[in-house]
Amino acid sequence: MGLPETTEALLLCAFDTPDPAADLAPDGALSTAAGATEVVPADDPAESELLHQARRMSLTALEAVTSATKIYDDSVPRSQLGAMLEGTAAIAEEYGLTIGVCSHAGDGNPHPVVCFDHTDPDESRRARESFDAIMALGLELGGTITGEHGVGVLKKEWLAR
Repeated sequence: MGLPETTEALLLCAFDTPDPAADLAPDGALSTAAGATEVVPADDPAESELLHQARRMSLTALEAVTSATKIYDDSVPRSQLGAMLEGTAAIAEEYGLTIGVCSHAGDGNPHPVVCFDHTDPDESRRARESFDAIMALGLELGGTITGEHGVGVLKKEWLAR
């Protein structure tokens, strides 16, 4: 898609209003003030679709990093989303793993994606431990263990917490 290989984040903002360009302008200004290196308003539906395709392709890109991925679903207050992203990056560094996050930022619903080699017992262990650290972080930030996908077998021990 022509994104620089150094791209670390992509924030998509959309408004379903009569004048979305006017509604997006403050988001662009806030993004620039927060350190965005580029703000690109989509001027037409085709361009907008390309940007949304980048979001959809992010999971495929993370799956190409290694032999296995685990995608999680938790939820934090929107005011804590930055802390959740920073904390997840620290967890990735602590456990020596690549952990990408594809979020529904507007509702505080991050989806951490842990990349690991499932044939490596130590890396598989670190992936499981990083899951616990991510779940604990979400709770510490006032969130929940799920935002939209339910609890299931993977998170049942976290339900009481």
